[in-house]
Amino acid sequence: MNVEEKSLFWLKSLRWFFWLVGGVTLLAFGASVMPQKWIVEASEFLGFEPFPYSPLTYYLARNLSLLYGFVGVLMLFVVRDLYRYRHLVRFLAIATIAFGILQLIVDLQSMMPVWWALGESLSTFAGGCFFYWLQSKVVWLPE
Repeated sequence: MNVEEKSLFWLKSLRWFFWLVGGVTLLAFGASVMPQKWIVEASEFLGFEPFPYSPLTYYLARNLSLLYGFVGVLMLFVVRDLYRYRHLVRFLAIATIAFGILQLIVDLQSMMPVWWALGESLSTFAGGCFFYWLQSKVVWLPE
């Protein structure tokens, strides 16, 4: 396999990664409009203390979901022309790694259960590392 064929393989793999992460992340839009009752039930199901009834808590929960949804929109926009956005792709990979580290800090400061803090932050960190590795395998040849 020559350099162009290898690069095409890694570019296709990177595209699949973008489609997968972007598509799954779009699902967060649903959480932004879910009824308050469902938010409370999800919190109870996960074993958290009762979800505080306050406009601020529902606002924060819904806006976080909107933010994740728009990350999905960004991923699906960028995947349309990875060559054009290649510098952004590398930045997003590095930012995802940093985000995973910062998630751990915020989760621990928020006194989230250890299983939550580690599950969320380590999966984001590992995903960012995989993302960085994957994009680094691409030889950015003009399409």
